[in-house]
Amino acid sequence: MSGGHGGRRRGKKHEEEEHENHERWLVSYADMMTLLLVLFVVLFAMSQVDKEKFAALASGLSQAFGAPVTALQGPAGNPEASVLDSLDAAVDVQIPPAPAAQDSVDAAAAEAARQEAQRVAAEARAEYDELAAVRAAIDAALAAAGQAGTARYEIDERGLVVHIVSDPVLFGPEEADLQPTGRAVLGAVAPALAGVPNQLAVEGHANSLPVTRGGPWPSNWELSAYRATTVVRFLAASGVPQERLQGTGYSDTRPMVPASDPNALSLNRRVDVVVLSDASAEARELLPGLDAPAQEGIPQ
Repeated sequence: MSGGHGGRRRGKKHEEEEHENHERWLVSYADMMTLLLVLFVVLFAMSQVDKEKFAALASGLSQAFGAPVTALQGPAGNPEASVLDSLDAAVDVQIPPAPAAQDSVDAAAAEAARQEAQRVAAEARAEYDELAAVRAAIDAALAAAGQAGTARYEIDERGLVVHIVSDPVLFGPEEADLQPTGRAVLGAVAPALAGVPNQLAVEGHANSLPVTRGGPWPSNWELSAYRATTVVRFLAASGVPQERLQGTGYSDTRPMVPASDPNALSLNRRVDVVVLSDASAEARELLPGLDAPAQEGIPQ
């Protein structure tokens, strides 16, 4: 039927199918071939050895390892195994070895050790001279007081050791009270000791004879310690600063001479006053060697 509603006829929309591209794979194939070509070009370029660059590399390796670098072709009769096929022949790069770094380190260490030894030796000599000056002052004071020969001296790792024999100078047998001669000796020594800044160790010693059973002393330990503190009190009262003083008793554990010595009973019953060295441990180890000539009677 027509004409009733304006008469415009609707037409059916025509839809066309999309054309299928059957050659699309060529694009991917061309991309792959291009990439392969680039890969082969890069590999070919990497296989060409630049002799100058290789020599520079060999020089750097030689400096690093301190030995010549030799680059050879592959095993004899097998040129395909060579890593340098582009070179006409074997490349032997001889680089003078770099100076051995270890030799320089050893030389520097030896020089540092030599300088340190010189420093320690100079310190030991200066310390020895100071202690020898204290020894001379004490000896002169004893001679002026009429007590020459009442003390013996040695300089060891601790410092200046002044050996004052107790019998009969300081104390009587099994006694810890100072005798008149002992007061005179310590009175002469005290000013010289007061004039030095070093710490002073007062050490009491006994001989090998045991104390009398039932006597005032349980053992030689108490006797030697009391003798040391008696000397400490006397020196403090004579002007030596007491903060620089210390007293210790050693019984008969540190004899000055062996028990077989004829004078052992008198020499080992003694009090030692030690002027302690404040030098370094390395310098103190050298002091006995410096004092050896003096012990042998050779003037310093």
